[in-house]
Amino acid sequence: MRIIIAGVMGVGKTTVLELVSKKSQYDVISYGTLMFELAKEINLVENRDQLRKLPVDTQINLQKKASSAIGRMDNVIIDTHMSIKSPNGFLPGLPEWVLRELKVSAFYLVEADPKLILERRRRDGTRNRDNDTIEDITNQQNINRYYAVAYSVYTGATVMFVNNPEGSPEIAAGKILEGLTSAR
Repeated sequence: MRIIIAGVMGVGKTTVLELVSKKSQYDVISYGTLMFELAKEINLVENRDQLRKLPVDTQINLQKKASSAIGRMDNVIIDTHMSIKSPNGFLPGLPEWVLRELKVSAFYLVEADPKLILERRRRDGTRNRDNDTIEDITNQQNINRYYAVAYSVYTGATVMFVNNPEGSPEIAAGKILEGLTSAR
């Protein structure tokens, strides 16, 4: 099985994923990290945040290569984004050709209060974040919901929206683990 866990930058997805991976039989693969490694091999980027600023056709080619590699894996949780904010607007994080390769069984969209996400982004000095507002974050979380439902229509996979409250990532991880257990 291949499971997608996604969320906007700063939602706490990485923390939740760490908890899920410790208590499940799934390996976690970061779609963005794999794309970054592929792009770095051919000297397109120096850091991961530069990926979303690449030309759209370059991003699409990287998506295809990464999805082909992940599509050959089994029992994996794919850490990714439903949408990618690019200079020209939002791109689907999982366009049709990616979904065809991945054969996803379920989508989990980790969400949090936009004010909380903005605070988390400001505290995170390890990434080069955009200067988004609370309204921008709200919009992107809504766009992610729309994409998740559209992906579900295409794949037949279930969609679960999971709240990640401040200071309690084990609550979000527990909801995802419940879903993974019932899916087997």
